[in-house]
Order: sequence, then structure tokens, then C-alpha cells
Amino acid sequence: MKSGDEGIESGMNETQMYPLVLEPILKEKVWGGRKLEAFGKRLPEGVNIGESWELADLSSTSASGGGGDAAISVIGNGAMKGKTIRDAIGAWGEGLLGDVELSAEGGFPLLVKYLDAREHLSVQVHPSPAYAEEHSSAHLKTESWFVLDADEGSVIYKGLKEGVTREDLQRTIEEGTVPEVMRSIPAVVGACHTLESGTVHALGAGVLVAEVQTPSDTTYRVYDWAKEYGREGRELHIEQAVECALFEDPSAAVMADLSISGLDGGAKMGMGGPPKMGSVRTRVCGTDFYTMDVVSASSSEVALGGEGATVVMVPKTMGASIASSSGGFEEVVLEAGQTVLVPAGIVGDCVLRAGPGTVAVVAGVV
Repeated sequence: MKSGDEGIESGMNETQMYPLVLEPILKEKVWGGRKLEAFGKRLPEGVNIGESWELADLSSTSASGGGGDAAISVIGNGAMKGKTIRDAIGAWGEGLLGDVELSAEGGFPLLVKYLDAREHLSVQVHPSPAYAEEHSSAHLKTESWFVLDADEGSVIYKGLKEGVTREDLQRTIEEGTVPEVMRSIPAVVGACHTLESGTVHALGAGVLVAEVQTPSDTTYRVYDWAKEYGREGRELHIEQAVECALFEDPSAAVMADLSISGLDGGAKMGMGGPPKMGSVRTRVCGTDFYTMDVVSASSSEVALGGEGATVVMVPKTMGASIASSSGGFEEVVLEAGQTVLVPAGIVGDCVLRAGPGTVAVVAGVV
């Protein structure tokens, strides 16, 4: 396994592994909004935040995506506080990742975010497997969106309508009519949409999602909503997009059971009844790169399970923590909006202690 290239303090390799609370990296976007405040984020005044990068380990980013600079998550708790995730990889090695390989550039193999789309995001496509095999500079990007909030009438653009051909796609890109050939699916809280690399897609206005993705930023844009929002459109990538696009039906959304947490409005047992207690865990996504579960819980304890490094996002809770069943590390208290990385070496010993109204998105590295 490759080690991180950040400096490691003498003796850090002997540090006891524990769950790492990560500091968010907030990204101002013209299409962003303020909804993340309702999910525990402290946003700067007067700024529209489109993305909160919860776990990132990128030596560089695209200018239009991450701003062009490196994006490497900083640890906010314990003995590694102030160090980066790459420092932790260097210190703990396989104890952190298990037998999972690092990304091509030596970073953590997932990128985890929240996205708040006040306006439509651009319609885009990432390289298909066939295209990536033929072009070494093109990297696959599979991503999953779990819907946490959706305005009435909001949609997710996911795949092309039945019968659309390559010629149709090229024509609509050139004419600026791409939305006419897109499938638009109502955005529903609790739904998880997995977008295989090669799927033409866009997050619609009014939707907030938790996103898990492979750490690639090879993106081909086909429509930018310039006329709808009265702004100058960005460069389009017609030839690459047409060659990459998948024309078969996209995968169906998978619904999580959120009734215990109440995010779906079902926390109470009838009018004025007592809140539900317990937990339910739904597998909403399984890819070659990661799994994604949603935990809906209230005053309950949930074993994390799994074998590899695990990311736990907690968008909603009245108090939660990650604890060791064996007492191997000090309990890590979590507030709403925080995200924690649990090393592979201790994930089997970890439980999520969920206070009332807890929703957790649990992503495991494959």
C-alpha cells in the first residue's frame, strides 16, 4: 500500500486507532443555497453554499468543480486533530483501509459530499466504462444521491428517454434542447439514485442530497441552463459526451425506511402519540466501489458491521455517538451535520448510539 505524502510526527504510528471526525470543506456555488443550515452546517453569512465536502483526499481538483486547488480533509478530534486524512493513512496503513487500494493518485478512494441545488446543476455525463478503457486520461465516476430534502415539484434528471439515439443527443446539445430528451424523476425524500458512469444526469433545483462517489472529476457538460438563469453558459463537450452516454434505462431509485427517525414525517404513532424507538437499516446502494446504507433510528444502538473503512454521515440527530463495544477507544460524540471516518481495523467493534430523530448515511469502501 502506498503511504501518504504528508509529514507524520515521530511516534504517530503507535497512536491508537479511533473514529475520525472530519472538518467540512464548504464550496460557494452560483447555484447553491442555504438549506444545509437545517442539517447542522454552520454557513458563512450572505453566501450561497452548494457543496459541503465531508471527506476528500484530492491532490488537485477541476477549476469548475473543486476550484482547482487540492482538497484534503482535516481531522477535528483526538490525537490526530489538525492532521489530514492522508496523515492518518500514512500512520495507520491497512489498519485504516483494510485491503482496499488507494486511488490512482494515492488518496482515499471515495469522495463524500452534501449538495444543495437552489438552481438546476448542469446536465453532464462522466466517462462510460468503454470510453475510459480507450482513453487513459478519462476516469470513471460512479455516484449515488440520497435525497434529504426536496421542494414540491422538484425533480432529478437521470438518463435519456426511451428511443433517444446518439444522433438525437448530438442534435439537442447543438440546439440547446437537451432537457427535452432527459428523463425527469420526481425528487422524493428517502430515495437513493445511483448514477453509473456514463449516465446523463443533473440534480434539479430545490433538491438537497448526501452524495457518495468515486474520486474522479472527468466531466463532460452538455447543457448549462444559461437561458433559464440569464447567465453565460460554460463550455460544452459534445463529441466526448455523445461517445460516453449510455442509452439504456437507468437503474431505479431505492427507498429507505425513514419512519423511525421521522424525516419522512412518520416519527409518531398516530396524532399526539409517543415517538417510535428502535432502528431500521436499509441497503440503498451496492456498487463495485462502495456500499451505502441508511439508518433511521431513535434512542437505539446500531452495530456498524462491515470490514472496510466506513464513512458515517449524520445529517439529522438530537445527539449521537460512535462507541466501542469492547471499550477500545473513547466514545466519539457527534452533532447533526458531522461526518466520521471509522478505520477498517475497528469498524467491527463500533456501534452507532442514536438519539431521537437520527438519520445516518453509512458508506463502506469495497
